[in-house]
Amino acid sequence: MAEPSAQLLIVDDNKVNRLLLSRNVELLGYQASVAENGRIAMERLVEEAFDLLLLDIEMPEMDGFEVLEAIKLVPALRDLPVIVTSSVEGIDNIVRCIELGADDYLPKPVNPVLLKARLSSSLEKKRLRDEQKMLLRRFVTSEVVEDLQESGFALGGSRVRVSVLFCDIRGFTPLSESQPPEETIELLNAYYSLMFEAIERHGGIVTMMIGDGLMVLFGAPQPLDDTAGSAVAAARDMLDLMAKFNVNRVAIAKPEINVGIGIATGDVIAGYAGTQDRATYTCIGDKVNLAARLEAHTKVANCTILIDEATRDALADIGNIETIGDVPLKGISEPVMVFSVLQI
Repeated sequence: MAEPSAQLLIVDDNKVNRLLLSRNVELLGYQASVAENGRIAMERLVEEAFDLLLLDIEMPEMDGFEVLEAIKLVPALRDLPVIVTSSVEGIDNIVRCIELGADDYLPKPVNPVLLKARLSSSLEKKRLRDEQKMLLRRFVTSEVVEDLQESGFALGGSRVRVSVLFCDIRGFTPLSESQPPEETIELLNAYYSLMFEAIERHGGIVTMMIGDGLMVLFGAPQPLDDTAGSAVAAARDMLDLMAKFNVNRVAIAKPEINVGIGIATGDVIAGYAGTQDRATYTCIGDKVNLAARLEAHTKVANCTILIDEATRDALADIGNIETIGDVPLKGISEPVMVFSVLQI
């Protein structure tokens, strides 16, 4: 018996075929919905979640071939299993369906025994793919997952313009030494949850987590119209969430958690680094080093968010930006013009 949650969409312009196929599908334990042509099917696929598509070929308005082509253009539908059910004869038509992404082909009238086997097999493959994607998303962001699906995996990178953000907790080492490890892990998990919420809301991706330190990219692997504005907005949200978090900390007699954030904007090389067996999505370039140095300098300048001149110049609104001046930073050959971002 199939899982009750398995939702199938049956697409056929013949009402009798829709009714008979729906009955067979429901007898197998699946839930069946129907569409009378490809156009209606695509509308439903975009608006609703289905586990499998049973697709006729010869239909008005939008035939099965056109549906298969349209599905390939929608990233969210690329892993949807499609079984073609058609009376169209000829090996060429079958080959064309498979080349367009169909998982299987069943001739009409559909044999119930074959239907059961093909549905079971296709849904099991989808379940395994879904589990793999869920596992992958535990270790990389949805943007990296999408990049892997679109471009595939290859070591190396390309030049892109991004904003790089570094953030860490001030005084984390003495804090962690003053409390049990279990409490430190609980604190880090709460901190990550808050920071990730702000980062993802503004289109950033976390590329590195080292203890309390986070490295974040805005503009790669997926482009952003305003990387600097997104990074600064995320930084402000991060501070706002930490302020609310500290209200709860103080209420239970725990010390407040303060963070420092550095942001730099410019060209980097972004891509996958490592080996064929183990790699990570990251970026390299002097802007990465600069963002890290700006974050470290927040302690010296007694500021919470420091940005470089390229980031300031890229902002549409430079209100609440204070000039710090030319600052010598460790590892940077020339002094850097530094600006402080004030909370609104």
